[in-house]
This record gives sequence, structure tokens and C-alpha cells, in this order.
Amino acid sequence: MRHPLLSLALAAALSLPLPVLAGEVTVFAAASMKNALDAVAAGFTAATGDEVVISYAGSNQLASQILEGAPADIFISAAVNWMDAVDEAGLIAPGNRVDLLGNSLVLIGAADAAPVAIGPETDIPALLDGGVLAMAMVDSVPAGQYGKAALESLGLWEAVAPHVAQTDNVRAALLLVATGEAPYGITYATDAAAEDAVRIVGTFPDDTHPPIIYPAALLGEAAPASAFFQALMSDEAGAIFTGEGFVLLTADE
Repeated sequence: MRHPLLSLALAAALSLPLPVLAGEVTVFAAASMKNALDAVAAGFTAATGDEVVISYAGSNQLASQILEGAPADIFISAAVNWMDAVDEAGLIAPGNRVDLLGNSLVLIGAADAAPVAIGPETDIPALLDGGVLAMAMVDSVPAGQYGKAALESLGLWEAVAPHVAQTDNVRAALLLVATGEAPYGITYATDAAAEDAVRIVGTFPDDTHPPIIYPAALLGEAAPASAFFQALMSDEAGAIFTGEGFVLLTADE
């Protein structure tokens, strides 16, 4: 038999308003977005109380994890093809895919490196002087795929290929140049802007590689995830993205 005082205490506890529990949003995002997206997420959490947990990696790795059942609420890829793979698997909430951002492909060097004119006559092996060219994996990671396409378009790939040091993602390629392990690397402009130890020495012409597009998609319909997906297209997020060097492809209407 329940003690009367215990019954009264339980009834009183049940009558109290329940605390509002903060939500959690899981985002899988291309490694090149880290600085900007961390700032957007921090602003969202401050405004809503909902926590944003972000997993950064190469878009190919993230897409593969999602296809294998990883519980992501939002996916932001650095290339259309990896988003297409997730889309074709029926994992995107209907009507919730947008081309969010654009970027530029650049050649980076140490902070004191001289500018390089990029064209068919550019002698990259001579520039390397026995060192390596840091690139994300050229057959799977978007930054590496764009870089290889640009070098092929300029007729430089065959000479450069033996000197390429491939990394799991573009931020790892950036790190090789920042630490002096590679004299030059190919990254996005936004990566170079995020690292004081490197500088952009040349920009690849846009017509040498496919357009660099970052599609974003909502994979579930939980309220916090939907709210953060919309926040990615807000004026506040746009200011952060452009401040980091991205090009806005969509905006809050």
C-alpha cells in the first residue's frame, strides 16, 4: 500500500511544469566548411538552445556513411555527385535540397610564397623543387577531383601526378602546406582564408573544372533539424559564409 505522504509528493511532482528539453541536430558536412559552419552552429545554439553536432570529413566518406545508415539530420556536400547518391537512395526529405554555396579552387603556398601564374605553361614540378603537391584524394574527395580536373584541363596532370601527396580531405592537404611538409597544395579559397600560415599564390580559372557547388539537404523532419536547415539560408548565416570566402547561391526570401 502506497504511503499517503509519498502519494502526495508524487502528485505534486507530476503537477509541476516539465522542463523544455533542448534538441540536438546532427550534421554531416564537408571538411572545408568547418570554420564557417562552426560559427553558424554557435549562433543557432545561442538563439535556440538546440545543440548542433557536426561531423566533418570528405564528402565521399560522409555520403558513404549516410548510405550505410549513419543517423545524420542534415548533409552538406562539397560536390553535387555525392549529394545525388544520397538523393537517389531516397534519403532526402522531399523538397529539402538546395544548392547553398559556391567556392573557388586555388594553389596555395607558404605565407611568403611568390604569386604563380596558372596556365598551360606553368611548371609545377619545378615549383615543387623536389617536394610534393598536397591534394585531397583525386578520385573521390571533391577538392581533389576538382584539382585533378583543372590540371588535366591545363595539360599539366601527367607531369604533376607523380609529385602529388593525397590526403583524406582538403583540410588535411591544407595542413601539409601550413606545417611545411608540402611547399604547395590545391585547396578551396576558403581553406586558405582559414589558415594564416599559407597564402593563395594562384587561382584556377573557373572553366578548368566543374562548378564548385555545395548542396545541402535535410534528411529528416525533426523540428530542430528543420529549423537549422532554414537557418543555413538566413541573412545571419549568409554573412558568416561570405565572410569566410564562400559565394552564396541561395538566400532567405
